[in-house]
Amino acid sequence: MSARTTLHHSRLLGGHRLLSGAAAALCLTLAATACGDGDSAASGADLDGQSLEIVGPWAGDEQKAFEEVLALFEEQTGATVSYSGAGDDLQTVLQTRIQGGDEPDVALIPQAGLIEHFADEGVLVPLSDEVVETLDQNMAGAWADIGSVDETPYGVYLKVANKSLVWYNDELFAETGAVPPETWEEFVELSENLADVGISPLSVAGADGWVLTDWFENVYLQTAGPEMYDQLAAHEIPWTDPSVEVALETLAEVWAEEQLMLGGGSGSLQTDFPTSVVNVYSDDPDAAMVVGADFIGGVVTASTNAAVGETARVFPFPSTGGEGDAVVVAGDAAVAMSDREATMELLRFLATDEAALEWAAIGGFVSPNKNLTADDYADPVLGQVAEQIVLAGDSVRFDLSDLQPAAFGATVGDGMWQTLQDFLSDPSDVEGTMERLEAEATRAYGN
Repeated sequence: MSARTTLHHSRLLGGHRLLSGAAAALCLTLAATACGDGDSAASGADLDGQSLEIVGPWAGDEQKAFEEVLALFEEQTGATVSYSGAGDDLQTVLQTRIQGGDEPDVALIPQAGLIEHFADEGVLVPLSDEVVETLDQNMAGAWADIGSVDETPYGVYLKVANKSLVWYNDELFAETGAVPPETWEEFVELSENLADVGISPLSVAGADGWVLTDWFENVYLQTAGPEMYDQLAAHEIPWTDPSVEVALETLAEVWAEEQLMLGGGSGSLQTDFPTSVVNVYSDDPDAAMVVGADFIGGVVTASTNAAVGETARVFPFPSTGGEGDAVVVAGDAAVAMSDREATMELLRFLATDEAALEWAAIGGFVSPNKNLTADDYADPVLGQVAEQIVLAGDSVRFDLSDLQPAAFGATVGDGMWQTLQDFLSDPSDVEGTMERLEAEATRAYGN
C-alpha cells in the first residue's frame, strides 16, 4: 500500500455530510425558483430597421456565443446589432470614443469600478423602469445593487464568474479517501493530512498578485461578513481595522505552513496562474488543490488531459466565521451609453431567462439568473458553480480589488497585489502588511 493510500478515511471526512445537506437544500431552493415568476418572455418590441452597436471585452468563443444570443434579439425585434471586441484596451477605446462623441449604444464593462467611473463622467444612461423590473424578477440576490452607483441602476450583469471555489484532483482525493471539506478548520486539517502522506495540498499562483487578492477577499468576506466587506471596499474603514488583522492571521494558517503549498512560499511566488492549474491536473500531478474561479476549467481543458467534471472537480471556498453561503464574484455588465428606446429594449432582453438559457446551453458561461438550474447548463460543473451564486443571494459580493482604484487594486508590482505577495513571503508580518495596505489605499483614494 502506498503512502498516499494509508491516509485514514475517517480523518478526512470533513464536511461531507454537511455538504450533502447543503446540496439537498440547494436543490429545493432551485426547484422553487425555477417554478417562480421570472420574466423569460421574448421581446415584443418592433425595432425593424434600427441598428445598435455594442463594444465589449469579449473575443473568440465568448464573442461567438454572445452573437448567438444577440441573433435571438434580432430575430424577435427586427433590429440589427453589431458587436466589436476591444479586449484589454476596452477602457481606452471607450474613453476615446466618448471624447469624440461617438459612444456605442451599449458597453460591456468587466469592472464595477469602471461603471462608477463612467457614471461619474455622466456618460451612462440609467436603466429604465422596465429593465429594472426584469432584473428584479430574474436576478439572484444583490446583482441589481452591484450594477448601481449611488442607488441609481446602470448595469445588467449577463456573464459572471464565481471566485469562491477550490478545484481539486478527484483521483488524488479518491486514492487517499479524502472528501471535500466545508469549514476552514476542516480545509486546514485536510491539507495537513495530505502533506503528512507526501502530497502537496495546494498549488498557489503567488506570481500573479490577483490570485492572492482572491484568497484574501474570500477569507475577509467569510470572517468579517458582507457589511464589513462593503465598508472596506469603499475605504470607509482603514486597512488597519482589526477585521483585516483577523483575515490575514487566518490566511497565515495556510500561507505560513511551507508544507501546505507546493514549493512553499518561495516556490509559490514563482508560480503563475496557468502553471498552478497544470500542477494539479497534469498526468503526474504535483498538488491536490488550487483555489480559483470557475474559469480554471478552461485552463484544465486547454492545457491538460484531465476532464472537467471527472478528474477536475470543485467545492465551495470553505466557510470561516459562519458566512458559509457568501460568494465573491466578478462579471461583465451591459450599460447604456445612448438613451434610445431600442437600447433599453436590448438591455431588458439581456436580463431575461431566454438570453441566459441560450448561452448556458452553448457553454463557457455562468449566469446570476435565479430561474436557471444546473440542468440548463451544457457543463455540469458550471451549473454547480452557478447554483452556488444563486444560493448566496444577498451575500454575493463583487471582487474587492476590482472595486478599488486601479493603482491600488489592479497594478502589477504595486498596491494590493505586491503587498499580498510580500505577505506570502513573510506571513508573520501582519501589522506591517496592514500598514502598507492602508498607506497605499490612502494614496490611491487621494485621502
